[in-house]
Amino acid sequence: MRKKLLSLTVAALALAFAGTVQAQDTKTIGVSIPAADHGWTAGVVFHAERVAKLLMAAHPGLNVIVKTSPDPATQANAVQDLAVQGIDALVILPSDPDPLVNAIKEVKDAGKFVTIVDRAPSVNDSTIRDLYVAGNNPALGQTAGEYIKKTTPDAEVVIIRGLPIPIDQQRQDGFDKGIEGSNVKVLDRQFGNWNRDDAFKVMQDYLTKYPKIDVVWCQDDDMAVGVLQAIEQAKRTDIQYVVAGAGSKDMIKKVMDGDKMIPVDVLYPPAMVGTAMEMTAAALYDQVPVSGTYTIDATLITKENAANYYFPDSPF
Repeated sequence: MRKKLLSLTVAALALAFAGTVQAQDTKTIGVSIPAADHGWTAGVVFHAERVAKLLMAAHPGLNVIVKTSPDPATQANAVQDLAVQGIDALVILPSDPDPLVNAIKEVKDAGKFVTIVDRAPSVNDSTIRDLYVAGNNPALGQTAGEYIKKTTPDAEVVIIRGLPIPIDQQRQDGFDKGIEGSNVKVLDRQFGNWNRDDAFKVMQDYLTKYPKIDVVWCQDDDMAVGVLQAIEQAKRTDIQYVVAGAGSKDMIKKVMDGDKMIPVDVLYPPAMVGTAMEMTAAALYDQVPVSGTYTIDATLITKENAANYYFPDSPF
């Protein structure tokens, strides 16, 4: 069903972006996303603004309003402001999903099309959304775990988690599944808040506590920057490599260049917000039956395929 959904959506979008003349039809899509508090969310803001321009050019009469918010309370207010402006659809990437359920449900109850991106509330059903677009969080962790299991099956590993929200647990559960059946030993797990400075401090703590570490798994490329800085500063040579995730241009460049500390990366693209916006526009304009769940693969980026995912002009 997901393949059929994607095929229909891509076909409709191809017609639109190929220059199909759309009848003048005034509609508004509100887009609510977190403020750029780290590299991945900076990428989200970039792609949301980029795709907003493309959609408005493709559909005369369409207005796309992008609002960024630093925290759940501010984002709830932003969603209410968008609703007051008379939106026909809402695309929301929640900063933290559960506190935003009521704000999202108010929009859905008003008969508007709702697309949730990336971070699903614990009650993510048809009462609060029409479409859910996300990276594969369990697979992000599992892909990393399986790579470590295959490459260094006896590794002693430290883990730097993200934030204590549902997608972090999904990634952690996926990682644990990925290393099943191996002798991989997890020494420690601490939160780095998807922040390079916090990850730097966590890694410093690990380097003090553990005289031998083989591999570091951290859930985010931004955190990997802090991890690498801490390792270099401590002049530790026992650590064989770091596995992170997202697909930032800096980490992909390291993979392309054969950096031994970053041999791979796991894809979790901030551009998914743009995909969600395109699918929402298709639902409004092209009568495509867009609903349900669309999941983006957690591709393992290697030296062989890295060039396919490298976008040097991206902010992330």
